[in-house]
Amino acid sequence: MATRSEEPQRIALLSFPGIRAFDVSVISEVWGVDRTDRGVPPFELRRTGSDHTPVPMRGGLSLTPDRTLAWLTHADLVVVPGLDDHLTPAPPPVLEALRRAHTRGTPIAALCGGAFTLAQAGLLDGRRAITHWGLTHVLREHHPQVTVVPDALFLHDANIWTSAGTAAGIDLCLHLVRITHGAEAAATIARSMVTAPFRTGTQAQFIEHPVPRSDRDADALTALREYALANLAEPHTVASLAARAGMSARSFARHFQATTGTTPLHWLITQRVAAAQKLLELTDHPIPEVARRTGFGSEVTMRQHFAAHLATSPRDYRAAFRHPAGSSPIAS
Repeated sequence: MATRSEEPQRIALLSFPGIRAFDVSVISEVWGVDRTDRGVPPFELRRTGSDHTPVPMRGGLSLTPDRTLAWLTHADLVVVPGLDDHLTPAPPPVLEALRRAHTRGTPIAALCGGAFTLAQAGLLDGRRAITHWGLTHVLREHHPQVTVVPDALFLHDANIWTSAGTAAGIDLCLHLVRITHGAEAAATIARSMVTAPFRTGTQAQFIEHPVPRSDRDADALTALREYALANLAEPHTVASLAARAGMSARSFARHFQATTGTTPLHWLITQRVAAAQKLLELTDHPIPEVARRTGFGSEVTMRQHFAAHLATSPRDYRAAFRHPAGSSPIAS
């Protein structure tokens, strides 16, 4: 995990004919807008291409690269947009630039069908990857050496990130901000985009049951989640949450997963980790107190969940992202 720095993080948007305008817009909105007046760290987003020739996109749009592929040697992160046609062959110089970036250890993220571009470059051979649920079988068929995960929103393997379809690209971009610059920076960007800072669950929720089957159950679960978020310090269990929602534990767990794409306890732990991140960033509360306020009960338990979710410890997270108490520059 990186620490805060006065130097802008350098992001390379990789462009070539066939990339999706939506993904280009997402990347540009997350890293191409100056939000330093609200406490978000500075970014340097460069649109890189084989040359400076405008790159055509659907809808009569085009993107003019402001840097050539040589700029990837300066990048802290390379982001590959998805494709309008997922089998679009990337130009050989683009594939070679990706290979060199990966060899240098530069993190690479692909949105949606961008996984096919990484697969063409051989970067996903023997690795786990995800793409839109409607394309997973195509990725397996054309790149059998890739271990295709069917239902994640995004995942990480060997310094390479891939994401599921369309909106999951937003999730991944915000996650990359979060792990580099902290939860508040990602939340500020998300608020300005009028989107959730993070979503739990998998894309399985969008394949079969995107909408709860019962309005009554949906209303009960919405109220239940709001209650749990307002009372994270309480020792919630599936049984206690089910009772509050007026359901049996089995029915509650089934409807909760159909609605959110994750289990009640996994959702609760994710919310507790997010709340603990904020307290570690913005307060001087001792770590045991942060654990108590967010429902982990003990510093040991919170440390275990931070390791599992963030690959760091609460103390290291605070050291990297803490603002002095009462002086957060992040707008609420």
